[in-house]
Amino acid sequence: MAWSAADARFQENLAAARVYFAEHWTLCAPRSAAALDKPVGQWLSNLRRPGALAEHPEWEAALKEIDEDWNPSWPTEWQRHYAALRELVRDEEGPAEVLPGFTVHGMDVGKWLARQRKPEVWAALADGQRERLEAVGVTPLAPAPVEPDVSAKPSTAPVSAFERGVAALAQYKARTGSVKVPRGHVEALPDGSEVKLGVFLSNSKSRRAKLTADKLAALAGLGLEWAATEGAA
Repeated sequence: MAWSAADARFQENLAAARVYFAEHWTLCAPRSAAALDKPVGQWLSNLRRPGALAEHPEWEAALKEIDEDWNPSWPTEWQRHYAALRELVRDEEGPAEVLPGFTVHGMDVGKWLARQRKPEVWAALADGQRERLEAVGVTPLAPAPVEPDVSAKPSTAPVSAFERGVAALAQYKARTGSVKVPRGHVEALPDGSEVKLGVFLSNSKSRRAKLTADKLAALAGLGLEWAATEGAA
């Protein structure tokens, strides 16, 4: 293959890329990066454009020989942080631990790592990103415990007089085994309130015709025969 000026320029820039990689462990350089007085960052960015190396597979092979991930399918900024993390934990055993505030080449790698481990961030990563993190001992954090549903809290909605009467009758029946209540009986509820249960039952029976079906059903369910019998006095 004939040597060309383009090949010569490529080799000059490739030499600069090697120097950059030796210092930063990645070819995912920011556009402003330079090495050997070459604008290596902009050069690499241009080569990542779709089709830029279509006619020069040998150039792409040369770049991959330096850095297999020189042109990742995820953001190059992510790859820069990962490369720094990879070098930091290269000789460590066990899970990767880099605390927030630990900065490499101006990047807070610890803060970045903490974010990657969040369950929602981890789930959004590409398979290749998760594979690389797992390769250096990074695993996601366990999901945060689910907060109790506020709807499970006791209801503060006002209770109607009829509902209080039914509650008082149910309590009375549970205690005595009967729904025959003296007219003057007063039942104390757990919240400290009192229900004139005898009067409530007497009034309910006399107003039976005006009670809705659900109210009659509630009373009948507790054993009041007159609430379940048509035409009862």
